[in-house]
Amino acid sequence: MPELPEVETTRRGIAPHLVGQTIASVIIRNPRLRWPIPAELAEILPGLNIQTVARRAKYLLLNCGTGTLIVHLGMSGSLRILSEKPTHLMESPQKHDHFDLILNDKTILRLRDPRRFGAVLWHAGDCLLHPLLKNLGPEPLTADFNARQLYEITRGRRVAIKDMLMNSHMVVGVGNIYANEALFHAGINPQNTAGNISIARYERLVLAVKQTLQQAIEAGGSSLRDFVHSDGNPGYFQQQYWVYGRGNQSCKECNHLIKQIKQGQRSSFYCPHCQR
Repeated sequence: MPELPEVETTRRGIAPHLVGQTIASVIIRNPRLRWPIPAELAEILPGLNIQTVARRAKYLLLNCGTGTLIVHLGMSGSLRILSEKPTHLMESPQKHDHFDLILNDKTILRLRDPRRFGAVLWHAGDCLLHPLLKNLGPEPLTADFNARQLYEITRGRRVAIKDMLMNSHMVVGVGNIYANEALFHAGINPQNTAGNISIARYERLVLAVKQTLQQAIEAGGSSLRDFVHSDGNPGYFQQQYWVYGRGNQSCKECNHLIKQIKQGQRSSFYCPHCQR
């Protein structure tokens, strides 16, 4: 699943092509995504100017003044920029290309979503009041995500720290890959009870989360097999994993074997020697 760095990388890739442009038309080839693509987008969007391209959690927000186009990449979705410019390939739509946003300069923003868990929605007015957005936790790369906040909200909670990190009401955008990596760098076992962790250890965890996500963004995002940049190139952070996907391999720090366990429906990877 594309996580925060993938979505932020996508935002940075598409924004220069979209901001200030006017929408000419919309093509909906298959509306059956996680939530149906509203048919009325074909009437609402043409003529609107894209003012900003922002991100909240894993949602991309195309602010068009009177409302916002909300895009989610789901499990395996990606956005591509296509145009007649020599640096871009104007390719024919493929089987999983479900939605095109066509601009006046003939640039196309194309959503490809093989598993159809993504979303393209419209919200008039303040998009942060949309039901999908209004109850989300703080952004991890802001000052609102801090050790004191984590320490206080986890007192008395018996949930595992990794599950807490992946709870979007606690903090947004920290998916399975980066939760594993950040916990390794903080030296915290993913099975530890969140309510028992000291504020000093939360200080290390918050720093590790911020550094891990920032590193991934700078590297161009992580990758599952399906993720591609807005320019069609894959992400590169997958080559830098310390524990994720490395079960029964040697820890890069201490040479002990990385363990793989199941937590909920997700795989967790950790070093029993480095993470206590």
